[in-house]
Amino acid sequence: MNAPLPPQALHAPLSNAHLDALEEETIFLLREVAAVFERPALLFSGGKDSLVMLHCAEKAFGAGRIPYPLLMIDTGHSFPEVTDFRDQRARELQADLIVRSVEDSMARGTVRLSRPDESRNAHQSVTLLEAIEEFRFDALIGGARRDEEKARAKERIFSHRDSFGQWQPKQQRPELWTLFNTRLQPGEHFRVFPISNWTELDVWQYIARENIALPPLYYAHQREVVERRGLLVPVTPLTPPRDGETVQTRTVRFRTVGDITCTCPVESPAASALDIVRETVQASVSERGATRMDDQTSDASMEKRKLEGYF
Repeated sequence: MNAPLPPQALHAPLSNAHLDALEEETIFLLREVAAVFERPALLFSGGKDSLVMLHCAEKAFGAGRIPYPLLMIDTGHSFPEVTDFRDQRARELQADLIVRSVEDSMARGTVRLSRPDESRNAHQSVTLLEAIEEFRFDALIGGARRDEEKARAKERIFSHRDSFGQWQPKQQRPELWTLFNTRLQPGEHFRVFPISNWTELDVWQYIARENIALPPLYYAHQREVVERRGLLVPVTPLTPPRDGETVQTRTVRFRTVGDITCTCPVESPAASALDIVRETVQASVSERGATRMDDQTSDASMEKRKLEGYF
């Protein structure tokens, strides 16, 4: 039986001073990037974290005035509902949208899969670094949060990357009194994470309070799934059922939306942001731990991927 919900959680989405503080910090950081760097870009997938960040950017600069382009690194295996929503929001905000695909890297030979059904998620690093070189970006603004995964908890808000795009966790620069060392050598760049101090609960409280529109996958819907290694794997042409697996129709929602081949929904009747706030308060497993197949293997550990240039 679920524990009763704390009273503050029920009222938090409508009135919560700490959300104002998080929003203020994020807007400050978004403006700081625009002031300090010459060629920044905002990483935008169409997922909830990037939509929250985009909402803050709209508050910081105004629709049609966001001073940097939106950049999407597409595996080619994204949910169509998410990419359609991504394109729609870019049009509404009159923002420049740049999409670069892992499939283009495969065509160039810079990405080679070990087998046709291999997840392309880890290969985004190559395409991302190629986009950085193509556009000479000196800062990429990402929607990563420290509560997502232990490697991300080590990250600074302004994360320095060397000329190979690599992250060196033992050589990070101090960030005392919100003073950021943004010195760059030729070929280097920064990854900047304005919502580092947010949690999944904060994100959903903010979505509820600000009435931020999201792709429908985030809310309860009927979907065919199979149970595999403790996860509900969506049945799609990219993720068909295996021999011996039973296809079931469940009421599910996605806590995170990524590559179809490694992203799983959770069983849930939550049909609104407030419903999800109530679920999130009582969740005992992180969103990545509950929904990402690629995070369950050591070969795809987040820290290893970040060292190679991942987000």
